[in-house]
Amino acid sequence: MRIPIQSVTPASGTAEVIGWVHEMRDLGGLAFFLIRDRTGIIQVTVPKKKAPEAVLAAVKAVSRESVVRVAGTVKAMEKAPGGRELIPDTFEILSMSESPLPLDVVEKVPAELDTRLDARFLDARRPRVAAVFQIRSAAMHAITGFFERAGFTNITTPKIVAAATEGGTELFPIAYFDKEAFLNQSPQLYKQMMMAAGFEKVYEIGPIFRAEEHNTTKHLNEATSIDIEVSFADHNDVMKILEDLIVETYAHVRNTCGTQLANLEITDFEVPKAPFPRLPYAEAIGIAQKKIAEPIRYGDDIGTTAEKAIGEEMGGHYFIVDWPTEIRPYYAMPYEDDPSICRAFDLMHPRMELSSGAQRVHEHDLLVKQITKKGLNPENFEFYLRPFRYGMPPHAGWGLGAERLIQTMLDLGNVREAVLFPRDMHRLVP
Repeated sequence: MRIPIQSVTPASGTAEVIGWVHEMRDLGGLAFFLIRDRTGIIQVTVPKKKAPEAVLAAVKAVSRESVVRVAGTVKAMEKAPGGRELIPDTFEILSMSESPLPLDVVEKVPAELDTRLDARFLDARRPRVAAVFQIRSAAMHAITGFFERAGFTNITTPKIVAAATEGGTELFPIAYFDKEAFLNQSPQLYKQMMMAAGFEKVYEIGPIFRAEEHNTTKHLNEATSIDIEVSFADHNDVMKILEDLIVETYAHVRNTCGTQLANLEITDFEVPKAPFPRLPYAEAIGIAQKKIAEPIRYGDDIGTTAEKAIGEEMGGHYFIVDWPTEIRPYYAMPYEDDPSICRAFDLMHPRMELSSGAQRVHEHDLLVKQITKKGLNPENFEFYLRPFRYGMPPHAGWGLGAERLIQTMLDLGNVREAVLFPRDMHRLVP
């Protein structure tokens, strides 16, 4: 019976493994194969003078990245991967791979990212690439567990909507029978509506769509957002939840993904320390003004160059808080004593923004006023505004980008490396 390669030891005596031919070498009297499955690599050594004829025929015919079933005797071998080798009694080709390969799975010949993404099924066979998605899976497991233990309710909101979350033109319109519809930018409006339903604490992990014409290493047009909304909470409460989540997720990856981190050559994986610093927006602008040549003024959004300069100053994860009300969404709650600033925040990594959140406006009339101030028509948001007339509790929440979290956690050069099949301005397949 087939067992995972990682479980094969000299103590096994005999074993049957199924996997891909990672590498092969023929040294005349001996042929060596590295067979790979999702758990690891094992060396198969074929002594040609002693091997059965069927084994020799298969060894002669097989190509790299073919799928094979190999069974035989396990022996200790110090120089082999895992300190063991498999001497085959049977060597069966289950699926022959064409040659040449679209890219080098062994990674001796580097490939451009576009080439890798065009053959993602093959790219993901590489241990270094597979490690990214195994770590991503572990991180999502930790995040879900965090919410479940904290008493959150998992919800699913629609991805086909009639109104934009924040207005604007960065939307993907779709044909929805005889109506105008869009792919949703965020679950924001719907998770707030569930606060009126009395759910108190909700989370969703799902896709969001932004029709932004960016071509950068940190933007995607389809991304995965980790969202929460919490009743009877303010911005400080949900910032605490967010930093606790980040710390716990990093710790889970450190404790469970040692092999994957080693495959990525990450030897010093640090877990961030909470609490994260809170940097007022005005001070962040002041840092940027001193460090960058580009003109930046109070009331401007913080772009990539300014983010980098502020990140260098701050070092680790940090929050930018107390944003000008006029540059934040209409649902961000202004401070009572100074309505020009609001209870909004961004969670920042030194490289980029990871999350955006705020305490929300829960008063119907103030919300209508702020929607109107943004140049939007409240009538287009009636489905959203209606619950605010029937007892909406104070609440706060945030959205965290899963791909950016993984990109910064693993120091990946491009956010596309953190998603299996990225969608950007130029990529619609595979």
